[in-house]
This record gives sequence, C-alpha cells and structure tokens, in this order.
Amino acid sequence: MSGSENLGTWVDGVRCDSVPADDRGLAYGDGLFETLLVREGRPRFLFDHLARLTAGCTRLRIPLVTVREMRADIDAAVALAPSLAVLKILVTRGSAVRRGYAPGGAETPRPIISLWKAAPLPSRPDGVKLVLASLRVADQPALAGIKHLNRLENVLAARQAQEAGAFEALILGTDDRLVSGAMSNLFIVKSGEIRTPFVDRAGVAGVMRGIVLRECAALGLTACEEHLTLEDLFAADGVFITNARLGVVPVGRVGEHAFPMNEVASRLAAHIETLDA
Repeated sequence: MSGSENLGTWVDGVRCDSVPADDRGLAYGDGLFETLLVREGRPRFLFDHLARLTAGCTRLRIPLVTVREMRADIDAAVALAPSLAVLKILVTRGSAVRRGYAPGGAETPRPIISLWKAAPLPSRPDGVKLVLASLRVADQPALAGIKHLNRLENVLAARQAQEAGAFEALILGTDDRLVSGAMSNLFIVKSGEIRTPFVDRAGVAGVMRGIVLRECAALGLTACEEHLTLEDLFAADGVFITNARLGVVPVGRVGEHAFPMNEVASRLAAHIETLDA
C-alpha cells in the first residue's frame, strides 16, 4: 500500500540503511512506530502521530528522544519527498546493555526515520473486499491501543488477505468480538450512527480512527466506541475502514456478505481530505 522504493533512512540522526544487531527492537520488538502520509511536502496529522508515539513510549517506559531531535530527521526526510510519500517513524529502546528480555535501564532510545515512495490509491466506487482472519488475538490491556513493534498477528492476517485476493483482513478477539483490520480500524454505520470497536483489550488506536471520532461532531454525526460482534457487522447499513495512509475507505464486501455504499463514509472522507494538517 505504501510503495516499495525507499527514498532514505535515518538511524540515530545519521543517514544510513542499517541498524545495530543488538538493537532491542530487532531482538524483542521493544519499541513503537508510526506511519503517515506525506502529501505535497506536508506530513499529514504529524502532531497526532507524535502524540501517540509519546504516549506509547510512556506506556513502555522508553525514555523518548526529544521531539526536536526527531523533527530534524523528519524534516530531512520530508525535504526529499515527491508529491506523495509515506513516512515511517520508529523508536526502539536502543541497543541492549545486557542479554535477556529485561531492559538494563541504561539503554539509549534509537529513532529510525524512513521515507517511502507512494502511488495514488485506485478508485474503488464499489468499496473494497475484506476477509475474516482465521486467527484470533488475545486480550492484553497492557499493550492495547499502542502501536508497538510486535505485529506478527497482523502479518499473518495480512498474508491471509493477500492469498484470498482481498484488500484487508478483519481480526476478531478470542471471544469473537471485532477488534480491527490487519492494517486498519473498522467502523460500521447503523441507523445513521457510527460505531467502532473498543481498543482497550486488543488492537491499535489508529490516528485516523481518532480523527474520524473527533470530526464526526463537525458533520453532525453521532459516533461511539462499542463492543461489536459479527452479528453487528452483518446488520450494518454500511462499513468502512481507516488508516493514516488510506484515509476513509468504504467496504463493499466481507466474505460473501455485500454492503451498500453509505453516504456517511463518503462525507467523512471528503471532510477529512480538506483538513489542514
């Protein structure tokens, strides 16, 4: 989705394409990341992404490198961006100071910034096709909501979608509640109201998810978080998914179940595109 050509990577403030083998992000997934769209030289919703990154570092007790230090690398990357690109921001706990899972406490957090070429998204007037992932994600409130580097469940779900020729895979929890997509957050529209699954036990609190919840009020729409099931999904008047790269994307089909194109999703998509962020 984000393109395959790397336009530059900065590690610890130095432009290079390698990370030390003792980095705890590599060894244990000990870190967090953000992925955002750069359009016409402007990183979209950068403040929201950095706020989530900061909150995630606090949760994992990673002493976040100063935003000022990261902004220098971000600005260097964005200066190379074509009209459309994807910026990825990672922060790991840094190189290990001792072997083993437990941090030594003296690690220096490592920022990794990379820029990737992106292509415009194709028009999908009938919405995208989703499949239900066969795996289930377990509850883990200590990690729920944050975008940590441990994403193997998403990798497996995304591979299933790819093999099925689908755009995205929907992931459920062990109690069969809806959690999210492999790369997106899920919304349903029912009787004019917008609902999205809680992410207090599993899943990622996506930046675009938060923007949708925030901007619904500007359009006079009611939006809320709920515990949602497949029964709720298949009874919906419309479905859409969101992420920072995609924006708001209507869903036309989940498995064999078809959904009508609901004007709520198109209104939100058009409104968010106009935001100066």
